[in-house]
Amino acid sequence: QVQLVESGGGLVQPGGSLRLSCAASGSIYNIYSMGWYRQAPGKQRDLVAVITSGGSTNYADSVKGRFTISRDNGENTVYLQMHFLKPEDTAVYYCNGFDPVARVDYWGQGTQVTVSS
Repeated sequence: QVQLVESGGGLVQPGGSLRLSCAASGSIYNIYSMGWYRQAPGKQRDLVAVITSGGSTNYADSVKGRFTISRDNGENTVYLQMHFLKPEDTAVYYCNGFDPVARVDYWGQGTQVTVSS
């Protein structure tokens, strides 16, 4: 089993910045990629950014140039640095870890990000 614990959400004004953290613990040796998804009220959960164990990254078009995903393998933590936040970035952000051996997606409990003046 893998446990993912997010932190760093909150309320920020448009144009502001936040950094989300996701600490992984448990049976993480088979986790290939970790990423962030978000879900706004009444909408589906969508990919924001993902990073593989090798450091390759992929971003949703809506966040390219504003968000940066990174991981600290020594600390088993993945980060999402968010700049130039917009009201449409408001959502619950979920950390995800994918184990291709077990073919299992692990999820954190989610952290709320609200962008509002």
